[in-house]
Formats: sequence, C-alpha cells, structure tokens
Amino acid sequence: MSAIWKGFAGLLLALGLGAAHADDALLKPFILGSKGPGEVAAKADAAKNALAAQGFTLVGSYTPYSDTTILVVTNDELKKNAAQSEHGGFGAMERISVVKTGGEVQVSYTNPVYMANAYRMQSDLRDVAAKMQAALGRMEEFGAKGLTAAQLRKYHYMFGMEYFNEPSTLAEYGSYNDAVKAVEAGLAAGRGGVTKVYRIDIPGKEESVFGVAMKGAGDNRAMDDRYIMSEIDFKDLKSAAHLPYEMLVSGNKVYALYARFRIAIDFPDLSMMGAHSFVNIMSSPEAIRKALALAAGGQP
Repeated sequence: MSAIWKGFAGLLLALGLGAAHADDALLKPFILGSKGPGEVAAKADAAKNALAAQGFTLVGSYTPYSDTTILVVTNDELKKNAAQSEHGGFGAMERISVVKTGGEVQVSYTNPVYMANAYRMQSDLRDVAAKMQAALGRMEEFGAKGLTAAQLRKYHYMFGMEYFNEPSTLAEYGSYNDAVKAVEAGLAAGRGGVTKVYRIDIPGKEESVFGVAMKGAGDNRAMDDRYIMSEIDFKDLKSAAHLPYEMLVSGNKVYALYARFRIAIDFPDLSMMGAHSFVNIMSSPEAIRKALALAAGGQP
C-alpha cells in the first residue's frame, strides 16, 4: 500500500473512531466554568457581561435562596433550534448559577449538548456550548456519572416514570394568545406560590416558555425551590442551575415537564432511598404540578 493510501486509510479510521467516540461519549448535566474567591453579585455581573459579548441575551435572573443567583440567557441559535423541535421551548435557554459555598464562588451552567439530547432537539447545540465556554470557561462536567446521547433521548428514571414526551397538561384555552394571557396573569398574581422569572417567545410558532420561581411553606413546602434543592443539591459542586422550572405554552395548551422527569434528568444518579434521595421529596412532583396548574389558570 502506498504512503498516500496508508494516510487516507488512517484518516478514515480516525474519523470513524472519532464519530463512534462522539456517539458513545458520556455527557453530564452541568459544566463548572470557574471557581475561586469573590462575591456572588460581582461574579454574576461579570458573567452577564461575558455572555453578552458572546451574543447571549439575558432574559431573567433571581435569587432562590441566599448566596445563590440564577441567570437565564438565550440567543438566536437556541430559539431557532427550539422552533424546529417538538416542545423545543423547554430547551430554548441556558441557565447559569453563581453560588458561594465553602468560601469560594462557583459559576456553573447547564450543558447545552446534554440538554439538547435530553429534550430531543434537532441540533445538539455544540456551537452554543463553544460560546458558553468562551464566556464562562470550562473546568469540568459534573452532576452525574454520565449518559450517552442515545440514552438521553429515551431517558426516564425508572419503569413507570415519565419520558420527555409525556408532559403534564396544566390548562387549555381557546387560543395561544388566551393561554399566554392566562399564564401571565397567574404568575403576576403569584397563584400557587409561582411567579415569573422570564419569558421566551419561540420564533415562527405559537410557543412561549416561562421560567418560574416556586415558594411554599408549611403544608405547601414540597413545591418550594429552596426546600427541594436542600434535599438534592448536597454535593460539593452545586447544581443550582437546575432552577428555575418551566411552563410551556404551545398552541392553546399549557404544559410542564413532570417532576419525575424534570428533576431526574438533572440528577440522574440520585438514589431512590436514603439520605438525600428521591424518597425525601416524594410529594414534590404532585405538589409542583398542582402549583403550576394553578398558576396556569387550570385546576390543581
């Protein structure tokens, strides 16, 4: 075999191995961009500026509990991909957490490639991932042992639990405009303890996604952001970019991913039983669904 053909064969082999590696690569839900000394407010401001420089638009921010700020951004590529995907509005944003813990500030964000596959989107958003890395850095992926793209696209936590394509229908209206107005009114009134963090309208289709903060106490604490995260976000690297939850208006209906999927996809390695396990938030999925239904103007 000539040197040229050997080189060509080697290139084909390398490309083949590269494709197989990409298909089999283990993806994790969150990416740690940076960590070090500082204050949450200053780090959040720096993150906003860096994201804007990469073409992202800030659509909302909030502080679910002390020493934690959540930023939510989108860009044209995220919205275009959402428009091309069934219920793609659930993946039309990037969530960034700025958390002070153990004397340092961690800046982390949702892994675009992980989320694109988990939400069965057309593009795997590698270009978005590159822009997020340019803005915020990339020290390591974390939050799970890892799942392949194929596993994510058919993910559910265990037998009998919901898939991505089995969202809860919260309410139904005569039109898309009526549904959006009802959700806006419900969130403005804080029905069910649910308030608005952001809204993204998906171009070219009747679809809008709302990010929501959830606050509850006493008998209603099972849907509370702080309570849930105190049970499941217990490791050294914080997964606060799990928040906020979403409500999706698509056509004349209002949907939400059921919590047994929405929580599990961000915490797939969480144990079913024991300390810091799903059993400790067993009542949260229904409590969340009921709260979001009230906010959407539906019946709990």
